[in-house]
Amino acid sequence: MTRPARLAVGIVSAGRVGSVLGAALARAGHTVVAASGISAASHERAERLLPGVPLLPPDEVVAAADLVLLAVPDDALADLVTGLAATGSWRPGQIVMHTSGAHGIDVLWPAAEAGALVLALHPVMTFTGGEEDLQRMAACSVGVTAATGDEIAWNVGEALTVEMGGEAIRVPEEARPLYHAALAHGSNHLVTLVADCVDLLAGAGVAAGERVLGPLLSAALDNALRHGDRALTGPVARGDTGTVRKHLDVLAAEAPEVRPCYTTLARRTAARATAAGLLSQDAAADITELLEGPEKP
Repeated sequence: MTRPARLAVGIVSAGRVGSVLGAALARAGHTVVAASGISAASHERAERLLPGVPLLPPDEVVAAADLVLLAVPDDALADLVTGLAATGSWRPGQIVMHTSGAHGIDVLWPAAEAGALVLALHPVMTFTGGEEDLQRMAACSVGVTAATGDEIAWNVGEALTVEMGGEAIRVPEEARPLYHAALAHGSNHLVTLVADCVDLLAGAGVAAGERVLGPLLSAALDNALRHGDRALTGPVARGDTGTVRKHLDVLAAEAPEVRPCYTTLARRTAARATAAGLLSQDAAADITELLEGPEKP
């Protein structure tokens, strides 16, 4: 893998992701020459993670940089890239990369049309904007997308990822939406699921729900990552319709807003348990019939 030359790096903007990745690139030997940031939090973060780096408007950041890191919200990315193109900011030979999981490189087309090498590098982790994120990058995968067939671009993206401490995984442009849906479904909905469980325990009079759930959910996650569907357990995977019926009844009475989610996930659990050979066809049919019954008011 070719190691990129030492680059002048510009960060747009100095949020939690941009500041940390800028610091990681500086630690790898590149020079962060400018960053943009409007909020007080961005200014504080830049002072802490990018000391001495001037905060400039985005077009001036781009003008000063060989490598431009765009770390803005998903919905702001296209307008930013197009707006910078309208001012003639992009130039041949620049490396332009963004950190959005939802987008591939198509959103960077105005920069590519100006002759820039474009990349999408999405770190698969949550950021606090603190120094601890630099250590967490060592265990972080990074979804890399570059132009199909452009091995130079792929190699540059992978090399930058390694320099920042991450592990590069190639995600083709056409696979980017499914890739991001998988990550969002797992991480975002897991938080919702856990928060609902804590609320249900509180309703049952268990005040320290987080402590009760911690060991159980940690073990379940570890087993799922190690063993896949073979880690399934509980009343649905056992075909225990009596217990599942009690769950549905108490949720209808005490937490009707949670019942549809329980039912949907139980259906998926039954389907996966059946496919894995953990649940017999007859038991699966009984569970499915119960779950597909009418919702109680």
